[in-house]
Amino acid sequence: MTRVTGPTRGEAQRFGQRVRRLRGHLAAVYGEAAASDLVRSLLQSIAATQQQARPVQAGIGPGRWSAQDVLLITYGHSVTEAGRKPLAALANFWQARLAPLVSAVHVLPFFPSTSDDGFSVVDFRAVDPELGTWDDLHVLARRAQLMVDLVLNHVSRESLWFIDFVAGRDPGQHYFIDLDPATDTRAVVRPRTSPLLVPVHTYRGVRHVWATFSEDQIDLNLANPTVFGELARGLLFYLAQGARLVRLDAVAYLYKRLGTACIHLPETHRLVKALRLISELAFDPAEDPVLLVSETNVPHEENIAYFGEGDEAHVVYQFALAPLTLYAFATGDAGPLKRWLAALAPPPEGCAFLNFLASHDGIGVRPVEGWLTAEQLARLVAHTHRQGGFVSMRALEGGGEAPYELNIALVDALGAAATEGAGTGAQDGLGPQRLAAAHALMLALRGIPAVYIHSLLATPNDLAGVERTGRTRSINRRSWTREALDAHLLTAPAAEAFRRLEALLRVRRRTRAFHPEAPQVPLDLPGPVIAFFRGAGAQRVLVLVNPTARGQSLRGLPEGLGTTLGDRLGGQVDLGAPLAPYAYHWLLCPAP
Repeated sequence: MTRVTGPTRGEAQRFGQRVRRLRGHLAAVYGEAAASDLVRSLLQSIAATQQQARPVQAGIGPGRWSAQDVLLITYGHSVTEAGRKPLAALANFWQARLAPLVSAVHVLPFFPSTSDDGFSVVDFRAVDPELGTWDDLHVLARRAQLMVDLVLNHVSRESLWFIDFVAGRDPGQHYFIDLDPATDTRAVVRPRTSPLLVPVHTYRGVRHVWATFSEDQIDLNLANPTVFGELARGLLFYLAQGARLVRLDAVAYLYKRLGTACIHLPETHRLVKALRLISELAFDPAEDPVLLVSETNVPHEENIAYFGEGDEAHVVYQFALAPLTLYAFATGDAGPLKRWLAALAPPPEGCAFLNFLASHDGIGVRPVEGWLTAEQLARLVAHTHRQGGFVSMRALEGGGEAPYELNIALVDALGAAATEGAGTGAQDGLGPQRLAAAHALMLALRGIPAVYIHSLLATPNDLAGVERTGRTRSINRRSWTREALDAHLLTAPAAEAFRRLEALLRVRRRTRAFHPEAPQVPLDLPGPVIAFFRGAGAQRVLVLVNPTARGQSLRGLPEGLGTTLGDRLGGQVDLGAPLAPYAYHWLLCPAP
């Protein structure tokens, strides 16, 4: 991005303002002297990034995002093909089958790694040679908007930085948190049941290092400004390679201060603001927007705090949506989901939710604290077990455990096994329709929708993968050969599920009412039917979803809608007739 002419006066002023704000945030964390040194170094890296940046597909962002924006979540090896590296095979499959359906692709960590399917990163700047090369990702970035992970919190034990720590040499010897094992860490919020402090044999003897997630994922010490500088330069490197969406992995745990919960600390929010400013200094948000996406699998109010005042993450994962939707379809009780939707406030201007029902991780249940009772959560856990899934736990302060995550493929979670009440039926053949109905809800909500590749492909529980790896998350991380996948998509019920989701995605991308910032007005209908308006004026759409196995009347609709409305998905809908089991409609309903 080399300028032919110099910046305008207005551009220079905006640049200077961003630099001052960046220095202010860093000074609040590291002090004035360290912040000045850090900013000076980062400005040099920003200039180099602008010179090295590769051409990319037009990005999505304020002023550019639209109803056409749909994100695909996938691993680099989710689809393999003989004679091609997995990343090339993925690009080939995307071009052949998915290009009309999605506009952006989130390729989950493709770096050399020692565990956790890529999230124990050995080298942040390399591509795992088993998956392919940067050239393969450059090809993808020219065809679709590319999203990558910035793994901020930790590195692999085999990373060069940690090898430095073990050897007691610079720079890595100062990059990690080394504590006396007798240190009181009971206040620290844990997402796992594993020990927080991990013993490591070093040249200085046995040391105990902070490891939030596993003994192979050693936390970085963000109290060291040099570590932040390394991560910021990692962000700039990904932007130079063509990424314009960057997922801030496990960002809530970024900064630690003993005596606190070590989650959502003010320093963490300052550092997220700093990363945003760095991205804006590198690429003008009006011309080439970068979107930072925060990943914080925590209760809803804590989650949306990462919007800040519109100056932190541009996009926040809508973590409560998946468990509340699954609960509605599993039990026929949509009350918690409807109450949550009614209370959902719009994000700040220029920000958006990322709506999703499944991802490479399980379905987190911490986000529904306060929305599901203990009894309701127990029903959801029992449903997961009945459908062949697993439930992982987290440690509680003071001892004990609580459910943290449901590990199950969405196609099985919404599938054929019997459940109590009005939920899914035993071998009723309606699994593909339930899967589509849940997605019809998600795709219509305010925000940017994200579809996990294994939900789109109707991939069932991969129990062999769990047995092979010993990790319950592997249940939803299958790697398909292209030959096996093509055969799978020709068989029922996968063929019907893909057909239904394909139709939804095509129509969604043509429906202007589903712009990420278009108005959303929930309707409080009696009974379990989920109903809301999207959009305004002549383009307004009425969304109706029945999450139960019984027909439901449409009592309580606003007056003046008429008796019959055209469905964007095809046909006409009689509002006086019961809504069929698992029915879903996007009805064109111009505002008066």
